[in-house]
Amino acid sequence: MPLTSCLRLLKPPHDFAYYHPGSVPNYAEDSNWAALPTRCDPADAVPRKTTLRDQQATAEADVFFVHPTTYFWRGSWNASVANARLNRYTDRSTIRKQATVFNAAARIYAPRYRQATLYSFFDSTAEGSSRKALALAYADVRTAFQYYLTHYNQGRPIIIAGHSQGTDHATRLLHEFFDNDPKLRRQLVAAYLIGFRVQPHEYQTILPCADSLATGCFVAYNSVATGNEFPPFSHVAVTNPLTWTTDTARAPASLNRGGVSQRFKRIDPHVTDAKIHDGLLWVTPPKPGGYPRFLLPGELILRHSFHIADYSLFYMNLRENAQARLRVWQSRHP
Repeated sequence: MPLTSCLRLLKPPHDFAYYHPGSVPNYAEDSNWAALPTRCDPADAVPRKTTLRDQQATAEADVFFVHPTTYFWRGSWNASVANARLNRYTDRSTIRKQATVFNAAARIYAPRYRQATLYSFFDSTAEGSSRKALALAYADVRTAFQYYLTHYNQGRPIIIAGHSQGTDHATRLLHEFFDNDPKLRRQLVAAYLIGFRVQPHEYQTILPCADSLATGCFVAYNSVATGNEFPPFSHVAVTNPLTWTTDTARAPASLNRGGVSQRFKRIDPHVTDAKIHDGLLWVTPPKPGGYPRFLLPGELILRHSFHIADYSLFYMNLRENAQARLRVWQSRHP
């Protein structure tokens, strides 16, 4: 992807080695988690003017949620977990509007981590700085997951979920912890690997979900306005979140149980349709406001992408599907 002048403005001025990103977060400290089920935080929210309820107090499963990039600045290749302003933004945006999808099915654990800056995903010329920044971010996510397994999980069923950069790290978690570990894999309800590149044959043992009730599998998609192409995502795995299948038939908007806009005030029924096309999920741009496209300041980069709205366009379908897959998992593991 060619870099524009806008993206160059996001590039940190020095190579990765110049910076001192700070020590590994101590996940024994609650402050290093964006969401924990034992306290009040944005993962407990539900859209206003709805009858939805946070059910983490009685949930019998866990979700380990890895949030997407919320660090867009050029001050460093990796964000600090002590950046209070950034943490507030992360909590108000991705934790409140994405992680809450799962608070009817599971207790939510979402670590803060030294996320790589946005520029890392558009850069191929920084002599390894982007690669090193992403490796550092994954190391934190890995440490958080190890802490979660040791101190919180207690053998409960697990949902792995992420978006964008978070999905990049979550994809690696499944490789490292689940793909070759039958015991842990039996705890996997499903993985929601949304908003990034996941190959159909990404794993040796974990397959794309074949239907709405399959377990131990993964869901992946990237939302783009119908009629557009995006070569970097050609041939990647796609699941239609309206039918939970991988065929290319168009699913009508009547199957959309409801989107939740950026204002997080209401449920918008039938907000868009969905069709799989060459590694993309084609959607008709919704009429209600509040489902933003992926724009960068002063640019029209990815102007046809609904990347930011990947979760919100299908909020209710995702919420209900997580509950349905958990019920099936429980029936198979009484």
